[in-house]
Amino acid sequence: MASHRKSRPAGTRVAGIRTPALATAALTSVALLSQTATAAPSADGKPSLEEVEKKVDDLYRQAESATEKYNAAKEKTTKQRKQVDTLLDDVAQRAQKLNQEREQLGSFAAAQYRTGAAAPDTATFLLADSPQDYFDQTQLMGRLTSRQKSAVDDYFAEQSATMKKREEASRSLESLTRTQSDLQTAKSTVQRKLSSARELLSKLTAEEKARLAEIEKQKQEEAARKAAELAKQQAAAQAEAAAATQDGGSTSGGDTGTGTGTGTSDSTYATKAAKAIAFARAQIGKPYVWGATGPGSYDCSGLTQASWKAAGVTLPRTTYDQVNAGTTVSLTDAQPGDLIFFYDDISHVGIYIGNGMMIHAPKPGAYVREESIYYGGESIIHSVVRPA
Repeated sequence: MASHRKSRPAGTRVAGIRTPALATAALTSVALLSQTATAAPSADGKPSLEEVEKKVDDLYRQAESATEKYNAAKEKTTKQRKQVDTLLDDVAQRAQKLNQEREQLGSFAAAQYRTGAAAPDTATFLLADSPQDYFDQTQLMGRLTSRQKSAVDDYFAEQSATMKKREEASRSLESLTRTQSDLQTAKSTVQRKLSSARELLSKLTAEEKARLAEIEKQKQEEAARKAAELAKQQAAAQAEAAAATQDGGSTSGGDTGTGTGTGTSDSTYATKAAKAIAFARAQIGKPYVWGATGPGSYDCSGLTQASWKAAGVTLPRTTYDQVNAGTTVSLTDAQPGDLIFFYDDISHVGIYIGNGMMIHAPKPGAYVREESIYYGGESIIHSVVRPA
């Protein structure tokens, strides 16, 4: 599995996701909603309800995208901080060992001075921080015993290693500082976008809020209709696959899975997926909180990560990495437990539960809920990934 995000050209979709019938329905829905909302700005220059709705949705989208960047920076910061702590501990231990070896060299120099085997300034030189030049003198090295020469070699080897570790720790600290800056930038972006969205919504009148709620209701009804159509397509595909299996003979052992495949692997996946879905369903009603991984609240990738962890499968933290943590399948072949990713920047994810429905943590201000995968229209669906 890849551990990094694969870039994709804007507007691309995984093959097999889109169908002409659903695309036509999507266009019809857009036209319907456009007629329902106030399309033109008011005479006083105030933005129309449609414009406000689009702006708010965009701000929530941008906040969620920034949240995934925050999650990535936070995870990186945690790893880097552990690395820096380990390096600093290593440097401290090496420095202590270096001091001990320096003291040993000093004792050798003092012994030589007492016996007259070295010049009076030898001890001073050996106790200095950098006695390399003194040890390079042939006359002195000739007077050192093999044990003393070994101690000298150990000292300078340790000194060199300690300096390298100090340099490595310094570089790691600089990298950590940059990542912490990225973390703060992402955090500020999320807060700014959410504040702007709340400000726009606060300016709506009670009548406008009611109309906005009606538009949202129509969207949900259209999304549910699309989900039902997808469920029919999936059922037809599974029936066709089952018939093909029967026509091929009974040597395969029968289909024990939940999708179009056969055999033990599907059965194993279905068992894990059931555990992941059961966990996700138990979280319904808990608030979306950006950067949260449970147990009291979640963001979108935090929920999918926790759900599959309950099934014994470890997923990466961010949507950018989760999209690479498995096998990409078509939407028609989606099975319960699969991950559904949204938008070209792969900034949202939900866990598929079958019949065109998913459980996800939608956006700031909302709660974990069961919803059609078409909640934002067909065009935003990016890909489907089977994580185990």
